[in-house]
Amino acid sequence: MDSEAQTRGRGGMRTADVMRAIRSKVAGRALSAGDRLPSIRSLATTMGVSPSTVVEAYDRLAAEGLIRARRGSGFYVSPTVTPPLALTEVEPRRDPAVDPFWVSRQSLDTDAAVPKPGCGWLPPDWMPEEALRRAVRALGRSEASVLTNYGSTSGSLALRRLLLTRLAEDAIEASINQLMLTGSGTQATDLVCRFLLRPGDTVLVDDPCYFNFRALLRAHQVKIISVPYTPSGPDVTRFEAILASERPRLYITNSALHNPTGATLSLPTAHRLLTAAAAHDLTIIEDDIFGDFEPERSPRLAALDGLNRVIRIGSFSKTLSASVRCGYIAARADWIEHLVDLQIATSFGGASPVATEIIAKVLAGGSYRKHMDELRHRLTRARRDVARKLGALGIEPWLTPRGGFFLWCRLAGEQDATQVARAALSEDVVLAPGNVFSVSQTAPDFMRFNVAHMNDPPMWDVLRRALKARPE
Repeated sequence: MDSEAQTRGRGGMRTADVMRAIRSKVAGRALSAGDRLPSIRSLATTMGVSPSTVVEAYDRLAAEGLIRARRGSGFYVSPTVTPPLALTEVEPRRDPAVDPFWVSRQSLDTDAAVPKPGCGWLPPDWMPEEALRRAVRALGRSEASVLTNYGSTSGSLALRRLLLTRLAEDAIEASINQLMLTGSGTQATDLVCRFLLRPGDTVLVDDPCYFNFRALLRAHQVKIISVPYTPSGPDVTRFEAILASERPRLYITNSALHNPTGATLSLPTAHRLLTAAAAHDLTIIEDDIFGDFEPERSPRLAALDGLNRVIRIGSFSKTLSASVRCGYIAARADWIEHLVDLQIATSFGGASPVATEIIAKVLAGGSYRKHMDELRHRLTRARRDVARKLGALGIEPWLTPRGGFFLWCRLAGEQDATQVARAALSEDVVLAPGNVFSVSQTAPDFMRFNVAHMNDPPMWDVLRRALKARPE
């Protein structure tokens, strides 16, 4: 390389160094939207580079849109720049084994062959593979628009009509303009949070609760408080006291087959919750994602409330496919209008036409009910067998669920579930320790087991060894 090329190379590296330094200050919030950048001469002196290097770096950053030049005034951070939210800054960093993201990352990223008793979905061979394949084959004969276009703003009319029939089975009378489809159940919750919440608002969740509720709420920068959960629903006395003292804006819960406990909301508890919610202007998200696993339908807040202050969400990722994702929101018609606009703003269009077409074909094909009947029977056997094996290890379920695939269990001898999960992960088995689900961190000796992922004999050997492990 000749000397001229070497000079150009060094100059390019220096320019990149300056750009990296500015990006770092913006990402770390040392420079915020609208702030003035150091003058060309002062930054050149600080970084030991030529003014021309700073000029080139600023010009490139301006081309990227990170900064803007103001004639006669200098360079400023673009007013539209919002640094990425680092969720670790919102909440103090905890031990990685009890962070709300921990189980999700391990379950999603580890090899498919790794046993996952801590995950929140069924194994592939428990899902209606043949019905899905038929629907995918039929998809090839659909109109080209299904394969190429954006989703309509409220989602497939055919699937929404099928969902209205299913809502009616829960005594939820809704019209087509009270229902919209989303990209997933998680997106449905996120849209409602975007619509109702502002940073600093208070949100109530169960303790324990689904850990991704906590992760999602952290992203919305709200204050999270919790109410103890009992076998018949949240502790109503505490619920009423929290509403009076904390004035939460929103409550998020599962009514049927609560995650992680498997408990079911009782009718008296449901009535008291709704009375308290009305008295304190509380909105409730009722996540019904596990409802189809119930042998008989239990009370639903959305049915008792008539979709007034209760928002019903759901999806088919647990019963049909986590790959073909689609969620829904049932709510007041005026709220649905705003939520549709939010989905346009954040996703440009509704749920994927490919996904909704596949789900609609499976639901309309008549095989879904048979699939769910078989699944419920298979899970009944699995819950019984796994509970018996866990009992032999001194692990006892908190209650016997009416359905579903979770057992919420207390470890023997007040053993630390986090330590057990760490020891199991060292042998490639993913478990879900109790404090992952607990806002108050009061479930250190609990663990959630997915019974559908516990038919692997070597996994039981790993669990036995993990239970005997002790921190050094």
